Amino acid sequence: MKILYGVQGTGNGHTTRARIMAKALANAGAQVDWVFSGRERDKFFDMEAFGNFQSYRGLTFATQSGKVLYLKTALTSNLTQLYQDTHKVNVEGYDFIINDFEPVSAWAAKRAGKKVIGISHQNAFFYDIPKADSNIFTNWFMRNFAPVTMPIGLHWHHFNQPILPPMVEDSHYPNSSTPKHYLVYLPFAGVEDIVPQLREFPDYHFFVYQPVPAAYDEGHIHIRPFSREGFQADLHRCEGVICSAGFELPSEAIHLGKKILVQPVAGQMEQKSNALALEKLGYGQVAKQFDVETLGKWLPIKAPTKARDYPDVAKALVNWLMKGGGEDIRTLQQQLWQEVIESENSENRLFAK
Repeated sequence: MKILYGVQGTGNGHTTRARIMAKALANAGAQVDWVFSGRERDKFFDMEAFGNFQSYRGLTFATQSGKVLYLKTALTSNLTQLYQDTHKVNVEGYDFIINDFEPVSAWAAKRAGKKVIGISHQNAFFYDIPKADSNIFTNWFMRNFAPVTMPIGLHWHHFNQPILPPMVEDSHYPNSSTPKHYLVYLPFAGVEDIVPQLREFPDYHFFVYQPVPAAYDEGHIHIRPFSREGFQADLHRCEGVICSAGFELPSEAIHLGKKILVQPVAGQMEQKSNALALEKLGYGQVAKQFDVETLGKWLPIKAPTKARDYPDVAKALVNWLMKGGGEDIRTLQQQLWQEVIESENSENRLFAK
């Protein structure tokens, strides 16, 4: 089985999901050509799973201090380069073309009249799920940023729609909860936007991941450079997570039973909708402002007592593909959510004893 797989590389979540799928596809013996866009090639890290991947500029939002800068986004978007790049991607000779919200390969496939299976959280927005600030423009954007012919959405709950559970990466770290230890990952904010507030809580330890050249500590505040292993170690042993309202990190935190506080990126419908869903589902709390008052109210709250055990979605999807990738995804959806229900029922019986 030969596959072309496009991945939007602006956020680490897309790369994490791609890494999970890469492992499942490799185990199935698939040959995969990877296309990444959204950042410079040297800004990607832990990319061994993708071999000699292709990379392009693509499209992405310009942000500053946690806010989307629409004017700067428009000024820095190079549509001519995007058009040229779509002609560089060869979409011929593949059994499947898969896309995770990546515009270059998606538009290349559309131009060539190829079918594309979209596997992403963004595809969940094609369905009736909690949405905030949804309008004609945002709906158009979600459908046309990286167009696909068969959208498969991922979310923390099915909302009675043909949506699959999240993909959660396996880890060799034991899951524990160290009191007053918190992981902080706010990728659209800088150290100067985060540390002053954390200084006000000296009884807590904060492990803050930022694009810094080396790790350093300021008392109870521990600044760490991006590292997959270090990040996973801190995630598995922390009591709670403070992060933007993306999808992958909250998914891992829910899976591990961590306490969650999210701050949506201002002006981004997807993140505001994720925050709304977290609140509706009771999986986390939302910070309108990352300030001392918000942290002071949230930090003493007791962490949840049980995790939500999501199944191996990547393996199930690859098996589905190996059987031909039929048009009906509902059977697979029902099977996977049934596994979630059975896992929770089993855990409830265990606690009852």
